Amino acid sequence: MTITIYHNPACGTSRNTLAMIRQSGEEPEIIKYLEMPPTRERIVELIAAMGLTPRDLLRRKGTPYDALGLDDPKWSDDALIDLMIAQPILIERPIVVTPHGVRLCRPSEVVLEILPNPEIGSFTKEDGEVVTFKGRPSGAGA
Repeated sequence: MTITIYHNPACGTSRNTLAMIRQSGEEPEIIKYLEMPPTRERIVELIAAMGLTPRDLLRRKGTPYDALGLDDPKWSDDALIDLMIAQPILIERPIVVTPHGVRLCRPSEVVLEILPNPEIGSFTKEDGEVVTFKGRPSGAGA
């Protein structure tokens, strides 16, 4: 089974998500998207699969979001995607792709909705928060 994570190793949420995937018994394909940004086509596919808009996928913290004035509704979806391609730091992370779905894993435990084996037991995040598998939400990961 192939699992892919669009990962930023400098991001705690991304590191926690990767650790949860590994604790589930899977070793994902890791795409360090800041080094290897997804293509326009791939970004469009991911956005559609997550049921988001390009604006929903924009990261504000630690990015040029404010400097570029991306709050302004003048920015079209195509323009926002162009900016994400040119400056991948604008892409919110982590994004995880599994055969059970695609999710923006914020918070990191969202990944449990789409893992083939979400029964990871107890997991302690880097900040000390404990996450315990409580069963797949109904209708998730079908």
